[in-house]
Amino acid sequence: MSRIQDKFLELKSKNQKAFIAYAMAGYPNDKETISIIRSLVNGGADIVEIGLPFSDPLADGPVIQNASFQALQKGMNLYRFLKIVKKIRSGTDIPLVLMTYANLVYSQGYDKFISAIKKAGIDGVILPDMAIEEAEEYLKIIHKNKMDAIFLISPNTSQERIKRIAKASSGFVYLVSTYGTTGGTQQQFQRYTLDAVKNAKKILGDKLPLGVGFGVNNPEQARSILKTGADAIIVASAILRLIANTPKAKVHSKIVSFVKNLKKTTISE
Repeated sequence: MSRIQDKFLELKSKNQKAFIAYAMAGYPNDKETISIIRSLVNGGADIVEIGLPFSDPLADGPVIQNASFQALQKGMNLYRFLKIVKKIRSGTDIPLVLMTYANLVYSQGYDKFISAIKKAGIDGVILPDMAIEEAEEYLKIIHKNKMDAIFLISPNTSQERIKRIAKASSGFVYLVSTYGTTGGTQQQFQRYTLDAVKNAKKILGDKLPLGVGFGVNNPEQARSILKTGADAIIVASAILRLIANTPKAKVHSKIVSFVKNLKKTTISE
């Protein structure tokens, strides 16, 4: 069992869902990334997803793209990412998930890359552009390192394909809540999103948890997604917007407060 799988079992025993929070490695800088992740943990995040910036982040909207660009401009790379993860891991057992792009992993070599992030303390990997048809070698290395491969589905993914993706996935399946890139600011989800959550959960059943992200910005949206059947909410762009729009002296207290409010939505009364 991985830390991710253990976390979902622990939450289920408490009648809770998971709150998954996102941080971009190197944004606004390396030191602040560590402090931000610690604030996410202090606020009550159950799992932290850490972005390793890539030069062509196709799945990301403008907020994450901007954070990625700034991190790359400041020299973020795999070596510095590993240093950040090791520092975080030394102070917490919270599950850590890496989110990056397949080309970056492939260029380093699957074995070398995945072994390095495992050693640093990463528990699972999300590669939005990794198709299951091309994932045989990647999955072999992931399984060898006893890590979770988290694949994405969308509202228009067919039932048969969801089943195939579920077979290749572990940890949880990530449902992209809206069409297009992440970072939407809509105040409520379209009917197709809620239908997609219900459909995916019906297919996955108790075999794998379902996490929903892309455009979750506030507690009301989180409640609506969780009420529809999701096992986790994933919040990324809203956290990065908060960091960008808050004075440095107040940013960490704001993060803790923001996360606490969202975490409350995952706790059944």
